[in-house]
Amino acid sequence: MTVATSTTVRMPLTIRRRPERKTVVTPVRGDGEVALPTPADPALVKALARAFRYQHLLGEGRYASITEMAKAERIERGYLGSLLRLTLLAPDIIEAILNGRQPADLEVATLMDPIPNGWHLRGGQGRAWTAS
Repeated sequence: MTVATSTTVRMPLTIRRRPERKTVVTPVRGDGEVALPTPADPALVKALARAFRYQHLLGEGRYASITEMAKAERIERGYLGSLLRLTLLAPDIIEAILNGRQPADLEVATLMDPIPNGWHLRGGQGRAWTAS
């Protein structure tokens, strides 16, 4: 007769909640090995793609104004203007979003909110801004 043995493995991890899925993020190991990159947030990537597409359409002269484009694309003009602001994000922020390295609480709605000049997004819960 064999004796049953069990092994318990404990590993600290973080669970990121995304729409319709959960992502497990493993910590960085002590020997410097980097944790596996998490996939990019589809909502953020889609918003960035739309923003740059609309900017391209304006740049090539297909539409004369944001109002004309909003009417042709059947979207709210205010939403389109907010979406176009995403093209003004710093390249390192865009790269972090595309690589899935943005803060876990960063959402499309947060990015589309107007940001006061001279203020920076502060991490943590909700939309918090600090003066520079």
